[in-house]
Formats: sequence, structure tokens, C-alpha cells
Amino acid sequence: MSSKPKFAVFGGGSWATAIVKMLCENLEEVGWYMRNESALKYLQKHKHNPNYLSSVEFDMSKLRLSNNINESAAYADYLIFVIPSAFLYKELELLTTDIKNKVIFSAIKGIVPETNLIVGEHFCNLLGVPFENIGVISGPCHAEEVALERLSYLTIACVDEIKARVVSDSLSCDYIKCKISEDIIGTEYAAMLKNIYAIAAGIAHGLGYGDNFQSVLMSNAIREMKKYVKKVYKMKRDINSSAYLGDLLVTGYSTFSRNRMFGNMIGKGYTVKSAQMEMSMVAEGYYATKSAYQLNMKREKNAKTPIINAVYAILYESGNAKDIFKDLTNKLD
Repeated sequence: MSSKPKFAVFGGGSWATAIVKMLCENLEEVGWYMRNESALKYLQKHKHNPNYLSSVEFDMSKLRLSNNINESAAYADYLIFVIPSAFLYKELELLTTDIKNKVIFSAIKGIVPETNLIVGEHFCNLLGVPFENIGVISGPCHAEEVALERLSYLTIACVDEIKARVVSDSLSCDYIKCKISEDIIGTEYAAMLKNIYAIAAGIAHGLGYGDNFQSVLMSNAIREMKKYVKKVYKMKRDINSSAYLGDLLVTGYSTFSRNRMFGNMIGKGYTVKSAQMEMSMVAEGYYATKSAYQLNMKREKNAKTPIINAVYAILYESGNAKDIFKDLTNKLD
């Protein structure tokens, strides 16, 4: 690997667009794989993504665009995947380029449904990428605020601190501050779980619950997250740090949160299908809810997760949101 490694981003959504924007602040060239050929051609002509963060204008001389996943994978040393977890498995089936010697960073906040693995584990177990070559990019950070260049914070997790520093240096700029972590599994699970809790917050809002209840819900959510993550990977971590609590709060409260928006629709009476059709972006928490619930139920000693259980019952068992949340209120403190 060269002293100045090459980067490529995989995905065409808002978070992928935001990450490309950050990398362009520091790098002379950034690879960008976008499956949607019409969106890619539009970007080439008009200098911005037609579907997401369209206010961000790119210097096209810095972008190495492609709708061929193998071309982008072969080009770069560091591959940042931002493809929604629900579609990642099929995208990776197109990959014939050997990526075992590449450094893989996931900015995907979900579990791969086909394997029930977090993204890092999927790359390690199925594609043979060494664990020390895998990392995670997490928040608290919304793509929309990156587009507005509002001060934002990222957590860069990798067991190899040197690789984490390379990514941190490549993303940091006047409006982006990065923190290094070695808790790759914990931060990735936390990034997945907070989307479920954001759906819960949205459902509560849609049902008419106020700020007082929301504060209790988020307080219980961070404790529930702590128990869940501890069962998955026990290590010393401060659950109140920004990678966990901060990311939970911004996703649970922000009007930019697609998972909260999705939950709000469910609380207002939308069916799952109608809410999904209404939204232009994928709510990762929908898929994460099923995987997180099933993984927890398979454990001999599972974590107590009343919030996850409630969201699962509403989304996957056609439970009545009003009745389930009334019952949930008696389980929170």
C-alpha cells in the first residue's frame, strides 16, 4: 500500500454523498461507485447528486466515478461501504476483485439480513478480510448537517490504530472532528441499535407522547443498548460517550432522522409498506429490528430488551402500536 492510500466510496445515498464530500476536502482523487447509472451521468453533467444532498457541488476533477463495483474496488486501498445493509449482500455478489488485502471501513448502520451479521463480521467471515483490516465509521453525525458544513463529530473504530488514523485524517476538516476507538464491534452494534430506538421515538411521537416520555424512552434505550452490546462483545467502554449515547440522541431526536420519520408514520397509523413507499430513503432500523430481536432470542441468556421487543411486535407481528406502547410505559423507569 502506498504512503498516500487511495479511497473509494461505495453507495449513492445521502451518507455516501456526505462521506465523498468530506474526503474531497483532503484528497486529490476519490473513487465513487454508484450503481444507478442515470444518477451517475447526472452527477457527471451537473456536478451534484440528483437524489441526495443536491446542494453539495463537487469538483469533478477529484472524482473517479464508476458504476462497476470491481473497477472501484481494484482502484482503491481503502474501501468505504455505505450501501444499505438490505442491499449489501446482492451488491457484493457482483464483486470478483480480491479485497482480502484491502482495508474495509463500514459506514453502514445495520445487519446484513441474509447472514444476520454486522457488516464487519460479514466481510471477515464470508469474504476473508482480516479483522485488523476492518473498521467502522459512526456518528453522531447526520449527512444533511455535513452538507451544511455544520460542526459534526465522527467515531473511527479499528483495532489497528494506524489504519484508524489514516481514515480520521482523510475525513477531518474545519467542520468534521474525528475520535479514534478500538471498539469496532461495540460501535457497529450501537450504530445498528440506535436506529431501532429512533423508530421507537418516532412511534411515540406519532402516537402523541410528549417530550417527558421521550426523555424516559431515550434514558431506557441507552441502558438497554448497554446490556445488548455487553452480551455481544464484553469489553471496557463508556456507553455515555458520543459513539453510543451521542449517536442515539441525534438519531432519536433529529428531524433529519429517517428512522424517526419512519416510526412517526407507523405511530400515525401507516402500514409498514405504505410508510416505506412514502419515504425516498431506506430506514435501516426496519431491517435491524428483526435481526436484533432474533439474535437476542437465540442466546441462552438474552438481554432484557423491552423497547426492541415492542418495535418488533409492531413492525413484524402487526401489533397495535397504541396498545403495545401503553404496555411498554409500564416497563420503563
